[in-house]
Amino acid sequence: MTARLSAAPPPSVRVRAPGKVNLALRVGPVGSDGYHPLATIFQAVSLFEEVTATQSAPGSGISLTVSGPQADAVPTDETNLAWRAAALLAERTGLPADVGLHITKGVPVAGGMAGGSADAAAALLACDTLWDAGLPRQELVELAAELGADVPFSLLGHTAVGTGRGDLLTPAMTRGEFHWCFGTQREGLSTPSVFRRFDELAGPSTPHVAPAADDTELMHALRAGDAVALGKALHNDLTAPALDLRPELAAVLEVATESGALGVVVSGSGPTVAALGRSRQHALALGAAWTAADVVDAVWCATGPAPGTQLVTSVSR
Repeated sequence: MTARLSAAPPPSVRVRAPGKVNLALRVGPVGSDGYHPLATIFQAVSLFEEVTATQSAPGSGISLTVSGPQADAVPTDETNLAWRAAALLAERTGLPADVGLHITKGVPVAGGMAGGSADAAAALLACDTLWDAGLPRQELVELAAELGADVPFSLLGHTAVGTGRGDLLTPAMTRGEFHWCFGTQREGLSTPSVFRRFDELAGPSTPHVAPAADDTELMHALRAGDAVALGKALHNDLTAPALDLRPELAAVLEVATESGALGVVVSGSGPTVAALGRSRQHALALGAAWTAADVVDAVWCATGPAPGTQLVTSVSR
């Protein structure tokens, strides 16, 4: 009796990319192009998105599936940043865009932690590897910037200063490890709506951003690995508009502060709130305080800085 040979699995590549927290986010007046100049300090954290890219039949195009927490809130069509990343890479390289993408969620959805940007960064690296396109890292970064302001940082990871729209990056020196707890809400906040409210609240008096002058203490704290000093220096210009749109976030900030957080800040455009703990155990205790007070829908603990987008596995022909 002849044993039946099983078909070899199609080539696939699995890549992971980190979420982020904005340690500082300073926003300038909206320009004629409709964008706000930003000065921000990103830190990647150990919450990861994973994207698996699998070669599909010629002419089949792009397909996308999602699993993990809040997967039902993620689009699975061409509006998804991972889909757009695969399409952009195929367009630039002249390669056929025949790929099945699967996203495994590990970063809160619509929470100001760049989960969608992480998907785009992971899809770029996964498809570049799967298709053997061989684009230099800098070209991937340039493509990433076309997809969104946070996507280049998802590729880089660790800690970096971002200027322009947040996409012009300079790596920042850090020492040690920082322990974070993130309180998330079931209902997200639209980034454009937060920026619109920022403009309405600030009016014509919005100052121009000056990260070197404004965040000196924060940079010193990172270089020294001083969590206490870092907590005192956390800053986000989008806190006021986020609280104006979602007043209940004030209770999240208050509970963390009363529970001894070294610092508390709205992450990005919100509604996620980031609390800095003294240790891993303290970060867990901050999450327990939020849960007991019933002011968040979910709690996520992580450390930073975390590495940028990385290849996890690759199955070739």
